[in-house]
Amino acid sequence: MFSGIVEAVSAITRTQDLDNAVRIQVEKPPGFDDLRPGDSLACDGVCLTVEAFDPDHITLTLAAETLRVLRWPPSSSWLGKKLNLERSLRFGDRIHGHLVTGHVESLGEVLRAEPLGESFILELRLAESVLPYIWTKGSITVNGVSLTVNRVLNSTIEVCLIPETLKRTNLGSLKPGQFVNIEPDYMARAVVAAAKGLL
Repeated sequence: MFSGIVEAVSAITRTQDLDNAVRIQVEKPPGFDDLRPGDSLACDGVCLTVEAFDPDHITLTLAAETLRVLRWPPSSSWLGKKLNLERSLRFGDRIHGHLVTGHVESLGEVLRAEPLGESFILELRLAESVLPYIWTKGSITVNGVSLTVNRVLNSTIEVCLIPETLKRTNLGSLKPGQFVNIEPDYMARAVVAAAKGLL
C-alpha cells in the first residue's frame, strides 16, 4: 500500500526481454538503503516487487498483465524513461496523499498540459471503466501521484499541480498525446461494487 506521495524520480538504465515479461533496472535513489528483496515499490504508480539491488540500481520485473495494461512501446525504447518511485507505507506512517494500491486500472490520455502561473494544469481523457469512481474533489492517482480532481466533464478530467509536485515528479514533462497510468480511488471502487451487489 502506498500514499501517492512520490519520493524520487529515477531513470530506467537497463531492460531485458523475457517470456511475456520485461526485467528492468532503475537508478537507486539516495536514501533507499532500507530496501529488501520482496519489497513493494511503486514505479509510476505500478506496484512492482524488488528482485535485487546494489548501491546503484534496483531490479524489478513487469509481468504480462502489467505490460498489457500499460501498453508501453518496445522495451528497447524504455532506456532513460523517468519513473516516479515510492516505497510502501509502514503502519504508523502519516498518510499525506490517499491510500493507493499500485494496481493501475488503465491509461489516461493527456489532452492539455500547460502552466497556469506557478501551477500546472493537466487535462486527461479517462477510460470508460474508471469513470464511475471519479468525482469532483475526489482523489485519483496519475503516474503514482495522488491528486485531487478539479473538474469532470464527460470522460475528461482536470487536475492542478502545485510547484512542489512539479519539482518532485515527472508530471511536469508531460505533453498532449502522451499517456499516463491511472488508478482510481480504491475505496470508491469498493463502495460502487457494494452498491451493485458485487462484493
